[in-house]
Amino acid sequence: MAAVAVAAAAAALRARILQVSSKVNSSWQPASSFSSSSVPTVKLFIDGKFIESKSDKWIDIHNPATNEVIGRVPESTKAEMDAAVSSCKRTFPAWADTSILSRQQVLLRYQQLIKENLKEIARLITLEQGKTLADAEGDVFRGLQVVEHACSVTSLMLGETMPSITKDMDLYSYRLPLGVCAGIAPFNFPAMIPLWMFPMAMVCGNTFLMKPSERVPGATMLLAKLFQDSGAPDGTLNIIHGQHEAVNFICDHPDIKAISFVGSNQAGEYIFERGSRHGKRVQANMGAKNHGVVMPDANKENTLNQLVGAAFGAAGQRCMALSTAILVGEAKKWLPELVERAKKLRVNAGDQPGADLGPLITPQAKERVCNLIDSGTKEGASILLDGRSIKVKGYENGNFVGPTIISNVKPNMTCYKEEIFGPVLVVLETDTLDEAIKIVNDNPYGNGTAIFTTNGATARKYSHLVDVGQVGVNVPIPVPLPMFSFTGSRASFRGDTNFYGKQYVLGQLLYSIHFLVLHLKKLLQLENFNLTCLVLYHCLLLQF
Repeated sequence: MAAVAVAAAAAALRARILQVSSKVNSSWQPASSFSSSSVPTVKLFIDGKFIESKSDKWIDIHNPATNEVIGRVPESTKAEMDAAVSSCKRTFPAWADTSILSRQQVLLRYQQLIKENLKEIARLITLEQGKTLADAEGDVFRGLQVVEHACSVTSLMLGETMPSITKDMDLYSYRLPLGVCAGIAPFNFPAMIPLWMFPMAMVCGNTFLMKPSERVPGATMLLAKLFQDSGAPDGTLNIIHGQHEAVNFICDHPDIKAISFVGSNQAGEYIFERGSRHGKRVQANMGAKNHGVVMPDANKENTLNQLVGAAFGAAGQRCMALSTAILVGEAKKWLPELVERAKKLRVNAGDQPGADLGPLITPQAKERVCNLIDSGTKEGASILLDGRSIKVKGYENGNFVGPTIISNVKPNMTCYKEEIFGPVLVVLETDTLDEAIKIVNDNPYGNGTAIFTTNGATARKYSHLVDVGQVGVNVPIPVPLPMFSFTGSRASFRGDTNFYGKQYVLGQLLYSIHFLVLHLKKLLQLENFNLTCLVLYHCLLLQF
């Protein structure tokens, strides 16, 4: 009976994949009939068409809750990647010359289509990435906010002028699109991160080459189809797949002008160095170790709830997870209550009702998290809540780790120094706020931090002295809204400009061109000036 149940569940899952894939494009489905031994293949998206790759190298896509293979994604061939960039380059002049209002209309239609298909995108994310449906919908929603912000980009693209910069001369400054831009996305936010990348770039007049994570390509493919349905011309957005060879291709290709990346420090440092060496603008958003400092005067109820949600939500697989708590003074007495609240979280497959956190992305990720937990015990820390041995009924093969809390942690311990990227909260204790600030500032990462307090002076001191890009006061995950910029710093970021907001538009996606224009009356006064010179003068202006 158990075997029959498993087979039925597998058949239902395959049917669900086929149903979701049909939302994208019928050509995304395998050419052969969908049998028990076959899985869908993910297509390339080049020149507005979903194309079957000719690659002989394929990567399996797994459902993290079952580890069943649910699809295959190609490692794009060199010819396919060249075709994608050529499509971007060929389409760029016409797209850049399209009026800003027309490009804006495409984005306005796009945000509406995302809203209409939000739940479908979320279900696809849960299938491939494992996070709960609520977290998956949040994934899409935070990306949608950036699309909505992109609709207001016209004000950010305004140029500047200054009359009479010197005698008889004016200065005009235009902001123009760069050309072909590229994005390399991680597995943990299959919709949000791509939506942080290509909509802002494309509304500014650039064309875009997207490489989604090979583990979770489905959401990006569906988003590409919706973008096409919004009226974006064929070739303005192209999608390739792959791993190291695709990354090297993006870093090296001379027609790609800018790269946006989110992922690990090792990959980010490599992409930043290699891409910059080839003259590209590169922004690399990387790892984190985010601290939550808890003062004894904090609102206890709210603080404990926020710590649990920020530490264990999305199974801790987010770069802004609050993975480290520093309990100051009497706040250390709250630790038993924190453990009790974490125990109540329900671990299950992401599509199951009532699930609070789902599985990790791969068995290797689970093994790494468990090894880091184990390192804590070996180095003298105490495990107050251990989620390593958790089993989820019906999903025994899933990559599940339950909420884990490690106390008595010191800054020299491996579990503190490494970004765990799992549902693990490490807890340090200090006697004073100054000690807590020193711990935060001594840590190399600088993505986010939060302080929990009801004292305004304490909040002011912490936010003023801490050296971290994003600071929350009673806000556990201080991610800015899109009209500002995501401002990770230090070892969490490489580059000059951050994601979305004014920085992203002005620093990453556009360049300025300046005109020094001699007054017409001065030209007419010049000796030997004639009508032919005047015509040539205006032609030069139009050319630039």
